[in-house]
Amino acid sequence: MTADGPWNFNPAGGAEPVVAAHKGWTLVLASAGVFMTALDTLVVANSLPALRTGLHADLKDLEWTVNAYNLAFACLLLTGAALGDRFGRKRMYWIGLLGFTVASAVAAMSPSVGALIGARAVQGAFAAIVMPMTLTLISEAFPAEKRGAAIGLWGGITGLAVALGPVVGGAVVQGLSWHWIFWLNVPIGLALVPLAMWRLTESRGPRPQLDIPGLVLAAAGCFAITWGLVRAADIGWGAGETTTALVIGAVLLAVFIGWERRARTPMLSGALFRSRSFSAANVVSFFMYASLFGVLFLMMQFLQTVLGYSPLAAGLRTLPWTGAPMIVAPIAGILADRYGNRPFMVVGLALQAIGLGWIAAIAEPGMSYLPLGLALGVAGVGISLCFPTVANAVVGSVPPGEVGIASGTNSALREIGGVFGIAILASVFASPEIYSAPRIFVDHFSHAVWLGAAFSAVGILAALALPVRSGPPVGPAGVEVGPRPVLATP
Repeated sequence: MTADGPWNFNPAGGAEPVVAAHKGWTLVLASAGVFMTALDTLVVANSLPALRTGLHADLKDLEWTVNAYNLAFACLLLTGAALGDRFGRKRMYWIGLLGFTVASAVAAMSPSVGALIGARAVQGAFAAIVMPMTLTLISEAFPAEKRGAAIGLWGGITGLAVALGPVVGGAVVQGLSWHWIFWLNVPIGLALVPLAMWRLTESRGPRPQLDIPGLVLAAAGCFAITWGLVRAADIGWGAGETTTALVIGAVLLAVFIGWERRARTPMLSGALFRSRSFSAANVVSFFMYASLFGVLFLMMQFLQTVLGYSPLAAGLRTLPWTGAPMIVAPIAGILADRYGNRPFMVVGLALQAIGLGWIAAIAEPGMSYLPLGLALGVAGVGISLCFPTVANAVVGSVPPGEVGIASGTNSALREIGGVFGIAILASVFASPEIYSAPRIFVDHFSHAVWLGAAFSAVGILAALALPVRSGPPVGPAGVEVGPRPVLATP
């Protein structure tokens, strides 16, 4: 029996098609799960005016329909990964999908904005179980030499969800009603749950017991930091609530790190961060998403407020940027198996920095779309090269039993990076007169986008820290575990 990929078929061997079918089902089901959860991080953004009218809510309430999801999602990713390691990744995956589906139905039927915010928080909590399981299931199903291609497709699907979020939100609100933003998840989830129970293979991590203190400390620390970043955009960085939340979060995470060093069954082994590949890839992910989400948050406003596009038209015009990964990311994943991850991360972040810098330089009231679309396309190719190679570097730098918690760590840092980017760029963009004249809006917009380009440039430094050849995965005691990944030098 071989493990050459889901498309191979050996007529003489009856078991090999079964293995190939398992890989194919794993890739399809995991990609569908990540699509559904990633879509919901952005699908509401274009729907806020309709939600405000339909639920008689003010702007602060509506901001929390976005923030409640992101807070729960970012803060519980490590917990979701640990639950999968302990109770089974297949089991927690379908439980997460089921919970996400039920929460979506509750959100669709919400009679008030408070009920919607609560349902969105529950959605985010179950999404935090689903997301790390998707990458872990794929990593378990595919051998190292074929993993890049599979993760490339996974990255393309993730990019497609990011691309379609604003488009779907605008189309549904204009053609149906805001309720259908959430109803769309229900039939997809009801189809995925039985298929996941039937077609996926169960696996577990190396920890026989849950690290309860570690779970609590990690979740509380991430929550405090994310809360501080979210509130900073509203009340300022110098406000007592902001600084207190950030300090408490930093202290809790420091206590978490100290606890993990002494715990009998630590949730997150410190040995993982002794891997240069793992650490560098996570820093790349943080700054890439800070740049992407920070600028995307402002770009939707620029397209609608300054250039006058409708929500749907604005979403469609971001596709050269956010839609490129569904085409480029699978190709990048395949090539990374041959040439390594580092060159794709470096070039990708450089292209995103160039594209965003181009936008900052040419932004004008009433400008034509063509130059803007070209700049967005350059940035889109850039993120397409990064999506799969970051994930491949993360899972390729840890032993097989640590893939779940490694994926959860990367997802948590990625989401916190996105919140960080929105908070920083929003603070640069903010001004009492920002909406009084297009010229004032564009001036502040350009300054903020230049900063987004700088975030991508900082990510390049982290990408250059990746080793030319990835070292072997490191076990909890700092001992090499498993085969050394074979990556060609760039």
